[in-house]
Amino acid sequence: MADLKSRLHGRLLLAEDEGYTQARRILNPSFDKYPALVVQPTGVADLQTAVSFARENDGLLVAVKCGGHSHSGKSTCDRGMQIDLSLFRDVRVDPYARTGRVTGGSLLGQLDHEAMAHELVVTMGTVSHTGVGGLVTGGGFGRLGRHFGLAIDNLLSVDVVTADGELVHASPTENPDLFWGVRGGGGNFGIVTSFEFRLHPMKRQVLGGQIMFPISKARDVLNLYGEYSPEQPDELQLDLVMIAPPGGPEMAGFGVCYSGEANKADAALAPVLGLGTPMMNSIGAMDYVALQRSGDTDDPRAVAGYMKSGFVTEMPKGLVDALVENFEGHPDRTTICVFQQSGGKIARVSPDATAFAQRDAMANMLPSVGWAFGSNPDPHIAWCREFWTHLEPFTHGFYANDDDGEASAENVASNYQVNLERLTDVKNRYDPKNLFRLNANIVPTV
Repeated sequence: MADLKSRLHGRLLLAEDEGYTQARRILNPSFDKYPALVVQPTGVADLQTAVSFARENDGLLVAVKCGGHSHSGKSTCDRGMQIDLSLFRDVRVDPYARTGRVTGGSLLGQLDHEAMAHELVVTMGTVSHTGVGGLVTGGGFGRLGRHFGLAIDNLLSVDVVTADGELVHASPTENPDLFWGVRGGGGNFGIVTSFEFRLHPMKRQVLGGQIMFPISKARDVLNLYGEYSPEQPDELQLDLVMIAPPGGPEMAGFGVCYSGEANKADAALAPVLGLGTPMMNSIGAMDYVALQRSGDTDDPRAVAGYMKSGFVTEMPKGLVDALVENFEGHPDRTTICVFQQSGGKIARVSPDATAFAQRDAMANMLPSVGWAFGSNPDPHIAWCREFWTHLEPFTHGFYANDDDGEASAENVASNYQVNLERLTDVKNRYDPKNLFRLNANIVPTV
């Protein structure tokens, strides 16, 4: 251990060291794990050293933490090595070339902030303290996905520390197999140390906010979503929300981001506004960076949570019935079902152009429950699992970033669809011993 510490410029933390407790924690306090050691790299050389140490020590379990948003706790581990990238954050924007370079531990809010200073943007999640590394390698949904495509659709190149400790540059012309794989294959192939994005011109002011109706209107909200979602303009992002907070009121409605020409916004939103008188309507002109921060949580570790995930390609009557008839609040939890919208430019990319295959999805359906940390989680998790049994038959795969750790290896493999064979080939080449396995894991075959 002393030899490892001497070779690091960053920090090596053991259980007795100051900073260890903070480093090992992630946003969901349900996962209270204790790595044997935590490495906090400050640069690529530290990452190479850490990965080589893990490989040379019997394939020591490796967890990589960027923003700590892993719903299934995969950015921490027991008795292994956690690589905490919180000291490896930097964003550089070239406003003339319209590109952004982002180090692997950076948070999406940093890129939003720097790019928007030049009225440039790229699709980047919906919570500003999300890690870019985890978000992007899984695909990279966000409020601008329909307008500009997924984050991976705007990648120009990456640098990756692979399982052999080597730094590999990947782009459409250099190591294209690895470049293809990291765009949707998650953390299966290594740790991305640098992302280069294509940025797009966009005005800072967008139309954003929420419009919510009584839960009694849920069927109308769901039916409208099914009918209008495929037809709406790319510039309009509608994320459907059903929510039952502790004590109510229960509501159904939409999170809105309209990033197109202001004089066309009313026409785009007319079907939504035609649903009737809302209980709440906060939609208005606002700064895009402020909208990106609007879902941030000041103290996320005060609330524990559990979530399921699956893509839907349509909103049939059976799914609407299942949602309306089985959605149920509880005085001791927040119950939510969100549909994160897809389509638009996301759908105009071939399923095999990147490792992300679910280009035909209408939305990513995410039922979840949250409860005060320290209270009994069992009834809330049990309810969400039961709710999911009614919804899952209408899904077609899941978002790799939302892997809950409960799916069988066969189900995880099938999720990659037409891309599984090629992904396995990439895994065999760059991580044949499966060092990077805390993810929606592609099992090597060599």
